[in-house]
Amino acid sequence: MIAQIIVDIAAKQTDRIFEYHVPDELDEVEIGSRVFVPFGSRKLQGFVVGLSEKSQYQGQLKDLLLVVDEMPPLTNELVDLSKALAKRVFSYRISILKTMLPRVMRANYRKVLTPVSDQAKALPFFQGDPIDLTKVTDNREIAYIRKLLRNDEAKVEYIVENRAKVKTENVYSLPLAQKDYLAFYEELRSNAVKQKQLLTFVIQHYDEFPLKQTLIEKQAEINTATLTSAVNKGWLRKDQAEIYRDPLAGFATPTKNHHQVVLNDKQTAALAQITPAIENKKAQTFLLEGITGSGKTEVYLNAISKTLALGKNALMLVPEISLTPQMVEQVKDRFGDQIAVLHSGLSEGELYDEWRRIRRGEVRVVVGARSAVFAPLTNIGLIVIDEEHESSYKQEDNPRYHARDVAIWRSKYNSCPLVLGSATPSLSSRARAQKGVYQLLLLPQRANNKKLPEVHLVDLKQADFAGNQLDLSVQLVKAIEDRLARHEQIILMLNRRGFANFMLCRECGYVMKCPNCDLSLTMHKDTHQMQCHYCGYSTSIPRECPNCKSSRIRFLGTGTQKVLEELNELLPEAKVLRMDVDTTRRKGAYKKILDAFGNHEADILLGTQMIAKGLDFPNVTLVGVVNADTGLWVPDYNASERTFELLTQVAGRAGRAEKTGEVIIQTFNPDHYAIKLAKKQDYEHFYAYEMRVRHAGSYPPYFYTVLISVASKNEQNAAREAFRIKKQLQSHLHSETIILGPTPSAISRLKNQYYYQILVKYKKEDNLNNLLHQIQDSAQKVKKYGLNIYIDNEPERIM
Repeated sequence: MIAQIIVDIAAKQTDRIFEYHVPDELDEVEIGSRVFVPFGSRKLQGFVVGLSEKSQYQGQLKDLLLVVDEMPPLTNELVDLSKALAKRVFSYRISILKTMLPRVMRANYRKVLTPVSDQAKALPFFQGDPIDLTKVTDNREIAYIRKLLRNDEAKVEYIVENRAKVKTENVYSLPLAQKDYLAFYEELRSNAVKQKQLLTFVIQHYDEFPLKQTLIEKQAEINTATLTSAVNKGWLRKDQAEIYRDPLAGFATPTKNHHQVVLNDKQTAALAQITPAIENKKAQTFLLEGITGSGKTEVYLNAISKTLALGKNALMLVPEISLTPQMVEQVKDRFGDQIAVLHSGLSEGELYDEWRRIRRGEVRVVVGARSAVFAPLTNIGLIVIDEEHESSYKQEDNPRYHARDVAIWRSKYNSCPLVLGSATPSLSSRARAQKGVYQLLLLPQRANNKKLPEVHLVDLKQADFAGNQLDLSVQLVKAIEDRLARHEQIILMLNRRGFANFMLCRECGYVMKCPNCDLSLTMHKDTHQMQCHYCGYSTSIPRECPNCKSSRIRFLGTGTQKVLEELNELLPEAKVLRMDVDTTRRKGAYKKILDAFGNHEADILLGTQMIAKGLDFPNVTLVGVVNADTGLWVPDYNASERTFELLTQVAGRAGRAEKTGEVIIQTFNPDHYAIKLAKKQDYEHFYAYEMRVRHAGSYPPYFYTVLISVASKNEQNAAREAFRIKKQLQSHLHSETIILGPTPSAISRLKNQYYYQILVKYKKEDNLNNLLHQIQDSAQKVKKYGLNIYIDNEPERIM
């Protein structure tokens, strides 16, 4: 048999199928298998994407070396998807195949020096083991290694390692009859207390063995030494059993009689539209547009229930890890141990185990963030994407896929419906629903018939401020004090982390910038650092100007740390939890903060946009937006759409239960249409207005877009290559196609690379895909000159 392999090298020359002979002893090879293969002088990991009995190759095929996993990690569906996606997102196929797997299943490569001659093997230099060349830095050792290689006394070998490790636990079984243990018990001396306890436990639980070590030690009240002694005596046999790491261990145990929510008329009508598509295995896309608090989640859960009842499985995506705990809580309460979760907040071991449970068919429902769209789930009967408008569904680096596009592909492959849900659908999805490409389902009222919260705008140009920091208006602070007096809770959002946005010298005008990026450093007071939020560079907070040594320096702008400090000064009795990237780095931090707030261990939840969506706290009656303008004037065509979405979503966190809600939005731009319409939570009017703006500017959804970025440490080289690409585009594309640029990126230097961009806007270009693949291939040639070319199909950001 011949195996068709994609090898683990992301390059133009290797972005094709290589054929290998499958030895008879490796008969377990299947499509989707992860294998080790010889490739030149190296050994590489590869993926089997096809099998055949004959080869067109005239020479002698090399043999496969090893099949890594008992079960192919990739399904046939995912192998097919990798091929289709590589054409769409301008990425090498191996990059997509690796993205489909947990990080721990990506191969680890080592280069080692192995002695060849008996003389070399006896050298103290080797100490009986190969030398890891990646760890050799001493020049004398390097010279000695070269001498060994020249004299053929040693050779270089490439080792590929599988990092995926199964977690095991000790399990004990009983090799003897029950009467033998009774006899042992009678023979024991009276002071052998622990052995008697063990034998008593064995006799009482004889039919329950084999049992885990932790259970025996706990119930028999003995320690490991007693068990080891019993093994040595022949009483017990010790084995290793695989166990799963459980990322849901901290979640409440599902109740058998969970509260069944009765759907209202609009929810029932929406579910009645989705159900026939599930039953008839129809690849239909629904857009469930419902205001905040309208009960979209209950529609999802009921649709999943119907899917499972038909013997099918379901896949559900949420946009951010911060939303996962609350969604998982609801899904687990409804479906128990039938669910698995996949998101970047899990440890590598947990991800690996959850992924294997899915692949082995041990779960029915998968809930996760963006990468969960590649879950190896089979027999899919329903796919749900919650908060479908979220930009986090688009991968920002290679491979630049959008989870929604992948979900549409999987929906068609599995002949199952896809439900996209949002209170503020993306303009592209709403336009498709308008055209009838998607079926629009509306939930125009809150599930409990409560009114939307009343929204007030505070004009920061004219506001009176409560503190010295000019962040919190008197109106907002009074509203917070009112809620604190009533023992109600508050959510405050500021979409900027850190303490101050930049350092300014009032003597010479110097602004402290990142040495690697064209950006000012952000002050983080808790870590005493100035940080770059793009490349991670940090340095200590200066006491004087680094340029002129003046002590007249100021830290300007604001962030969540600064607002927290001001809240503590103005409202010392209030308990505040801060939730941003800095406070949620540790594993489980998201759930810990949200659980604490849900249990009313804090009065105020202060955070960035991660607290704006999907969260449901019945006691929250006030939402405050500290500054609504943080994303309004960024140089992106969809800045207004993002601002409207964010404000509408965060406003929807207030008054979701019995108590009436209020929202206070602070802004310097109260007359901007995105803010005025967010005040009314009027999506329909925003959609109509923004579509006119997009039409006038020739932007999506009226045009398709492709962003080509050229990066180099030398700015002139980046500009020169960008102009060469533009010339190539102009000579092959229609005159109606709009080519903007090349221009420097809005942030012209990132991580010591200068960026030049070309934006292509088109309606129909049959040749564009092939042309872009040619540009992608040429990127391999110019890389040796320090140039990098990136192609982003339908970019979310044009910065």
